[in-house]
Amino acid sequence: MTSVLITGCSSGYGLATAHRFLEAGWNVIATMRTPREDVLPESDRVQLWPLDVTDPSSISATVQRCGPIDVLVNNAGIGAVGAFEATPMPTVRELFETNTFGVMAMTQAVIPAMRARRSGVIVNVTSSVTLAAMPLAAAYTASKTAIEGFTGSLALELADFGVRAKLVEPGYGPSTQFTSNGSGRMAGSIPAEYQAFAEPIMASFAAPGPVTTPQEVADVVFAAAQDTTDRLRFPAGADAVALAG
Repeated sequence: MTSVLITGCSSGYGLATAHRFLEAGWNVIATMRTPREDVLPESDRVQLWPLDVTDPSSISATVQRCGPIDVLVNNAGIGAVGAFEATPMPTVRELFETNTFGVMAMTQAVIPAMRARRSGVIVNVTSSVTLAAMPLAAAYTASKTAIEGFTGSLALELADFGVRAKLVEPGYGPSTQFTSNGSGRMAGSIPAEYQAFAEPIMASFAAPGPVTTPQEVADVVFAAAQDTTDRLRFPAGADAVALAG
């Protein structure tokens, strides 16, 4: 039996990914800041635990509690959209604490056991903003792009121990709670001077072209976790695939 630890499972991509692994017969350790008992079916192959990836003690407790895992999926993340000029530095740091340092901390916590067993996979979920420059997303893009470089280097240094590192790059997912979850951080993020520039961009979010669904991301994460080649990047969703191409 194989086991996977997934961060950020309360909704969206993380929740769909937990369902995908569970349906495939895996043991699933689904984590979120505030566990919701109603999001996953009752099963002896499901463990639902609290985890704050910005809290070292929370990370340590979770990793010790779950024991050996075969796959870590770093999915937890937060977003913010707006003009960088109007983005407070505390907001920038908040993005990096979860999207960048949280991923690094979780990764560092599971490496020793994977290295000792000479087996394991780390899948880091970033974003299609790393595939092409996009306006009004400078801080968020920076936090995700850092993980792209981190994972590429990590893959090289872990390969000698039989441990693989992969990147999954989802596109725009309007069906997720990404925007609503980030609304507080985005208050006042588009000042009057940027209104004319921002209006058509924000309007395009309401009427997008190709988009990404949680199920598409879950399927790609599952595929990346089982990929035994040297492939690093896995775009997920029609829009992300188009950008990657």
